[in-house]
Amino acid sequence: MTSYRINFTKSTLLNLSLPQKGKRDYYYDLKEKSLLLDVTSAGSKSFYLYRRISGVPERILLGIFPDTTIEQARKFASQTKGEIASGVNPKDKINAIKKEVTFGSMFEEFMERYSKKYKRSWIYDDREVKRFLSHWFSRKASSITKQEVQVLHEKIHEENGLYQANRILERIRAIYNKHVEWGWNGSNPTIGIKKFKEQSRDRFIQPDELPKFFEALNEELNATARDYIWISLLTGARKSNVLAMRWDEVNFTRKEWRIPETKNGEPVTLPLAEQAIEILNNRTKDSEFVFPSTESSTGHIQDPQKAWRRILKKASIQDLRIHDLRRTLGSWQVITGATLSVIGKSLGHKTQAATAIYARLNLDPVRESVNKAANAMLAFMNDDKEEI
Repeated sequence: MTSYRINFTKSTLLNLSLPQKGKRDYYYDLKEKSLLLDVTSAGSKSFYLYRRISGVPERILLGIFPDTTIEQARKFASQTKGEIASGVNPKDKINAIKKEVTFGSMFEEFMERYSKKYKRSWIYDDREVKRFLSHWFSRKASSITKQEVQVLHEKIHEENGLYQANRILERIRAIYNKHVEWGWNGSNPTIGIKKFKEQSRDRFIQPDELPKFFEALNEELNATARDYIWISLLTGARKSNVLAMRWDEVNFTRKEWRIPETKNGEPVTLPLAEQAIEILNNRTKDSEFVFPSTESSTGHIQDPQKAWRRILKKASIQDLRIHDLRRTLGSWQVITGATLSVIGKSLGHKTQAATAIYARLNLDPVRESVNKAANAMLAFMNDDKEEI
């Protein structure tokens, strides 16, 4: 090891002779006396601040030449000396950064401590975050900036639509918020980023679409997916609730389905139309779930999109989502004369204005409305429109 004191200039540092193999040369700057350049036989040139901290000599990496310029290295050295003088040990800061949680580990903790425990839709958090944010998993959580989140939000909007972009933004926000709540000292990079304005969706299966839809649905060979779609339509329940539907929640005597926990965090009991009872009676009951899956980690089907796309293609129906089945039942209840309070009760809605009304309703008028709407829709299976 050989050390020298020279005036750091760009041309001087570029033209330094390299030490013998396995050796290092050290150069100290005449202008910033604590600034050190470490030169290896392989040609690497690294800036360090050499300083005693609490009586112990320390070398603190400032940057690699020439990516870090001499002017930047001198500035970093001066700033770091100021921190040391004020009692801050830069090594502690570096070690803290090394130990800091990555976005990937933050996401895993979010899933285990919150999403899987409290969200029926946790499978979508898992799938969508891995799909759109896996490139951040090895990054330190504090290194992800607001600008990066904004750019990603806009990119997903352009490539996958505003609803997908907004849902990803919500997930990033939730992951950071939960960790702040759990004691993480960083800041949430989504603060100040607004969601794209969404329009309320009013799509439901129209009268002229029902015959084609029913025909394609009945021809679907995946019986589990087919029955899942039927129950989604006939109950108007949310996707996550139907996917996780269990036999012990169904009362065939009272023709009811008690969902123990909904999106609102409360249980709800839904009436089952005669057609829904028939479908359930025809399903095998060798699993705790009504719609089981041996390939899913949850034990039930996750999202039968392939079957759904086959049905829509065969029926020549555009722009229809599985969630629109929920709106379809409600719309046909309106068509057949149900009151808004009955519709809200049948769909498990909870709004401040209507909660008191819903609480006073029993299931009899709700069952009548659901059965009436179901019969009106099913009339189109044979294209018998006069029953409406």
